[in-house]
Amino acid sequence: MPVDDAYPREAFERPLGPAGLRDLRSRPRRRVRLAPRRLPPAAILFGPALLLVVWEIASLAGWLSPRILAAPTTAAITGFDMLKTGVLGDHLLASAKRAYLGLGIGVAAGLICALAAGLTALGEALLDGLVQIKRAIPTLALIPLGILWLGIGDAMKVALIATSVFIPIYINTHAGLRGIDFRYVELAQSLDLGRWEFLRRVILPGALPGFLTGLRLAVTMCWTSLVVLEQINATNGIGYLMNRARDYGQTDVLVVGLAVYAILGLVSDAGVRLVERRVLSYRKALGS
Repeated sequence: MPVDDAYPREAFERPLGPAGLRDLRSRPRRRVRLAPRRLPPAAILFGPALLLVVWEIASLAGWLSPRILAAPTTAAITGFDMLKTGVLGDHLLASAKRAYLGLGIGVAAGLICALAAGLTALGEALLDGLVQIKRAIPTLALIPLGILWLGIGDAMKVALIATSVFIPIYINTHAGLRGIDFRYVELAQSLDLGRWEFLRRVILPGALPGFLTGLRLAVTMCWTSLVVLEQINATNGIGYLMNRARDYGQTDVLVVGLAVYAILGLVSDAGVRLVERRVLSYRKALGS
């Protein structure tokens, strides 16, 4: 804050008496807010709502052809009809089954491997290099091998979803383990804690923030992987609906499919964030 904004320059050019000091103390000071102002949770919907309004206006004005992209109201009516007839519900259940099964397998495998690599030198020597190699290979590049090994059914889709989920869980949990303050380890040794007590009281709480960060990335990644995988010889699921709608030029069904994927991803992420706020409520963050 510039000096001229708070006090006159003369105050620093001549000696101040008691009256001058009282005058300076009586002047109001402007406080600078360093942390960003916290907005209500509903504020996150402002951007999507503005996009929908602009999209709808462009469709009504004829700037956006229905053959290129259906209007939001048209897609909403189509989605309601599909939901009422039960078509959307059946395909949504099939997609959710694949996504959450792959998510569960990937999270379990990533957590076990991160603990093994983070707590033992042998585990890190065996696993960390392999994980870094897999990290550099896109999951979509593994689709041909997945088809050769597991066929074109649900097993291949679940396995590739688990593979994509595995990486963020492992990377963030491993980083959380490596970031634990060594003073806590020394304190546990001085208290003569057993191996299980040390794991429960020091290791797991220290790795929990990293694990939850990885879980937020994983729940989004499982749905983004499913978008592509369900368009490979699937007979049900949201991706199958979108693939069939593409063949018939049904842009309203395509928009419904994209909206379903987006909603499922946002709901999953919101669930993890809710758990994170409750489990890590002892931490004070900049946005809290």
